[in-house]
Amino acid sequence: MSMHMTTHAPPTLADFRVEVRTFFDQVLPGALNGLEGTTSRGKAWRASLFDHGLAALDYPIDYAGRDLDTSHQQVWREESRGRIPREDAMFGIGVGMAMPTIRDFASDELKQRFLAPGLRGDDLWCQMYSEPGSGSDLASLTTKAILDGDEWIVSGQKVWTSGAQQSQYAILLARTDWDAPKHRGITMFILPMEQPGVDVRGLVQMTGVSEFNEVFIDEARIPKDWVIGEVNGGWATAVALLGHERQQTGAKSMSGTSESRSKAGRSPIPVAQLIELAERAERSGDPIVRQQLARLHSGEQVVRWIGARGLHPSIGKLWRTKQGRAAAELAVALAFPGGAAWGSDMDVERNFDDDYFHYHFLNCRGMSLGGGTDEIQRNTLGERALGLPREPGVDKNTPFNELPKN
Repeated sequence: MSMHMTTHAPPTLADFRVEVRTFFDQVLPGALNGLEGTTSRGKAWRASLFDHGLAALDYPIDYAGRDLDTSHQQVWREESRGRIPREDAMFGIGVGMAMPTIRDFASDELKQRFLAPGLRGDDLWCQMYSEPGSGSDLASLTTKAILDGDEWIVSGQKVWTSGAQQSQYAILLARTDWDAPKHRGITMFILPMEQPGVDVRGLVQMTGVSEFNEVFIDEARIPKDWVIGEVNGGWATAVALLGHERQQTGAKSMSGTSESRSKAGRSPIPVAQLIELAERAERSGDPIVRQQLARLHSGEQVVRWIGARGLHPSIGKLWRTKQGRAAAELAVALAFPGGAAWGSDMDVERNFDDDYFHYHFLNCRGMSLGGGTDEIQRNTLGERALGLPREPGVDKNTPFNELPKN
């Protein structure tokens, strides 16, 4: 699909439904046929989706989109449910967070440069927010960017960066004004990852998977104009990106994948799998188990409805986290009566074996942290959705260089 599509009337919902079904029934199988490996299959999936006009339904036509409304997006959710390849997870940050932020805040030149390759899956992205000394208090970050002629020179350290080891670009927050209060001296950049000043080191989790990274940045260079939003105005764009993150994590729970049983990640275990596990454990007739399954089934529907109605993304994030923890706890109770130890020889890719549910039990704790803790979500809802008074901040007007540091 060209970045400059010819303007035409949007399809009817019925025609669009046929279009989506045809893509999954006739186009996608051929695009993935014979391919092996997460990267090759993932890139083929995104390329096919993009080339057939289904990668950016609500984006402007001038920027690789279709400019379709929420009704068409709902049709997409209905028809794609359970049919999205699991390899799509590798594009969660790029397609789900970076591209919407670039679309909404970047210059026309940056939109032309990055939107189409990002939506097509040609470029992989990561998000560099957290630092060893700034987690929930993100505005206390100390990675610095100094303008030097036509380039920014960046130095600092980031941590808990998903997918950094395979990314070509990063959404980076850095401090550009140390004399301003901490929320007002931050700028959002696009950082080229493939340069000598960027050192990515994997972090091994208790599951044995190395999903996160720490990134050391030593005088890395960024073109002067690769700023998203305004210089020193990065806090607003940072918050907007987090909104996209919470929205897309909720959407993941609704859409599902075509191979969700083997998917390792922080999406809730589907209730259908828990029902099958209860039957295998000969507990499906237990009234307590049945009550827990019914509660989880209701929760699964609530998560789907929250996404379909477009409610505040923090609501979906909280519900998804609650659902994920409860589902994992029930799975472990059914699969491991009395408890069991994690073994390093367990294969997390085997479907419905003990390790699958054990992996989710260990991994689901991260659902309460990624994209903002549960406490942060509740604060966000109170202040931004309900209009409650903000918590008092004694340092909100103090220059950052006068604040005590860790």
